[in-house]
Amino acid sequence: MRLLHTMLRVVDLDRAIAFYCDVLGMRLLRRHDFPAGRFTLAFVGYGDESEHSVIELTHNWDTKAYDLGTAFGHLAIETDDIVATCDAVRAKGGKVVREPGPMQHGTTVIAFVEDCDGYKIEFIQR
Repeated sequence: MRLLHTMLRVVDLDRAIAFYCDVLGMRLLRRHDFPAGRFTLAFVGYGDESEHSVIELTHNWDTKAYDLGTAFGHLAIETDDIVATCDAVRAKGGKVVREPGPMQHGTTVIAFVEDCDGYKIEFIQR
């Protein structure tokens, strides 16, 4: 068994695709409209779905906002240079909500950014 994808509901699909692809460096793997169900699915990731876990962005056409709730935590992405990664996100208009530094009660260096829908993405220094 392997993890296939994580699904996030997004309000503006094009804006979400732009964030994950242009800001975080993923690529759009596939996108499909389901007119009868009034939703679109777009899959983004760093590699082909046959070998990598990806993110499914779900856009329900008639939904104008979502309550993110308190159960979901974050997505995590490993990076070789966390400072440069945060600088690149900032330069592309992304929002860094926790600057790089050691995690509380530990030594692992982490940072957090927020996507256009408010989901948190954790960067972890390799």
